[in-house]
Amino acid sequence: MTNDQSTDLEKLIQQASQGDADAQVYLGVAYATGLGVPRDYVQAAKWYRLAADQGVAEAQFKLGVAYDTGRGVPQDDAQAVKWYRLAADQGDAEAQFFLGGMYGTGRGVPQDYVQAMKWFRLAGDQGHEEAQFNLGVMYVAGQGVPQDDAQAVKWFRLAADQGFALAQNNLGVAYATGEGVPQDYVQAHMWFNLVAAQGEENGKNSRDLVEKNMTPQQIERAQELARNWEPKETMSKNNDFYLEFRNLKS
Repeated sequence: MTNDQSTDLEKLIQQASQGDADAQVYLGVAYATGLGVPRDYVQAAKWYRLAADQGVAEAQFKLGVAYDTGRGVPQDDAQAVKWYRLAADQGDAEAQFFLGGMYGTGRGVPQDYVQAMKWFRLAGDQGHEEAQFNLGVMYVAGQGVPQDDAQAVKWFRLAADQGFALAQNNLGVAYATGEGVPQDYVQAHMWFNLVAAQGEENGKNSRDLVEKNMTPQQIERAQELARNWEPKETMSKNNDFYLEFRNLKS
């Protein structure tokens, strides 16, 4: 650490110690990711809690993650739900998604698919791709809502349009089987091809299988569509904390 970095850190700690919520969140992230300081999850949780107690949604979500994973605090599903809910009630899409997951799996709360759908939908409406995918899965299964293939396709498409491979695969299946949409092998091939391009073997296998029902012209058209496809980015997730938590949960 350079002298300038050391001075910046001292200023940040001073601001956080004086109650600056933004500084507290930043300091928590720094400790959680090892950004300019040794990684220390206990310190991260300490600073998240101080900001969370001031009502900062981002800090509430991150403190929920700490309890969810047991990093810096004892693992506690009920406490995770508490902090996720506080952030979710303020409109934090990540917290809404994780709260939906808690209801879907019955962790920290009684399992309740209706509540899971509620929170996934709130996150999905903000463009959260995994929430959108989960909504599609729940419409297929009829969990918390009446079974509806057309609604499943709607939500799979929203996530697939962002490049989410699982949703792209399920959308390909829908087009291949004609469930929720008119059967369309060109569209099925395109989506399976996009899945395969992400290194997913099932996408390659499904693409090769659907090709058996296609003409050379249809295959060429599907390949052209795949080459010209571009993702639609609706949520920014390119931060160190998000990437680290995704790696932790996978």
